[in-house]
Amino acid sequence: MKELKSVCDSKIFEILYNKYADDVYGFMFYKCGNKNLAEDFVQESFVTMWSNCKKVLFEKAKAYLFMVANNLFISDYRHQKVVLEHQKIIPNAVTAETPEYVLEEQEFLKKLQTVIGNLSEKQREVFLMNRIDKKKYKEIAAELEISVKTVEKRMSAALKEIRTYIKGI
Repeated sequence: MKELKSVCDSKIFEILYNKYADDVYGFMFYKCGNKNLAEDFVQESFVTMWSNCKKVLFEKAKAYLFMVANNLFISDYRHQKVVLEHQKIIPNAVTAETPEYVLEEQEFLKKLQTVIGNLSEKQREVFLMNRIDKKKYKEIAAELEISVKTVEKRMSAALKEIRTYIKGI
C-alpha cells in the first residue's frame, strides 16, 4: 500500500512551499500586476493550506494553492470594486448637508464596508454579485453552480447580519 504524505508535516509543507511558491507568485503577479499584492496572496494561500492541512491531500496541494490564491484575488478585486464605487459617490455628491452629517455618513460607509468584509465568503460573494454587479439571483446561481434557493438563503443571512450590525451602531 502506498504511504500518503501529510501536508500537516512541517517538512512536507516546506517542500511544497519551496516547490510551488514561485509558481503561485508568477500566477498572481500575472493576474494583479502588483509584486507586493502577489506576495501577499502567496503567503495567505500557504497559511490557508496550513490551516486546512488535514483536508488537503499531498497530491492535490498544487491545485489547492492555486484555487485559494485565485479566490483571494477575486475577493480582493470585488472589495476594490466596492471601494471604487464608494469613492465615486462621495466626491460627486454636492449637498447642503452639514460637515457633521457628511462625517457621520463617511463613518457609516466605513462601518458598512467592515460588516460586508466580515460576512462569510459565500454570503459576501452573493451579496456583492447582487448589490454591486446588479445580477439577479438566477444569474448568480448559474454562475456559482448552486440553486436559486441557496442564493436566497445566503442573501437573507447576509442582509440579516448587516441589519443586526447597523442596528448595534
